Amino acid sequence: MKKWLLIVVLMFAVAEAANAQGCAMCTKTAAGLDDKSARGLNGGILYLAMLPLGILGTVGFIWWKHNKTQI
Repeated sequence: MKKWLLIVVLMFAVAEAANAQGCAMCTKTAAGLDDKSARGLNGGILYLAMLPLGILGTVGFIWWKHNKTQI
């Protein structure tokens, strides 16, 4: 367990900063949107994020339950 924790900490320590703002064209387009369109864009982002986050949460829960029974 300590080995995995060390690996995760090292990955975060050496990782470069993510360009969360995206490409310049997408940023300019999103800045010019009205309120309804901006809400639609945010909803689409959340919709696309649900599947990977759901998979990650499920794997984490199964891992937690498996390790909980071993202790």
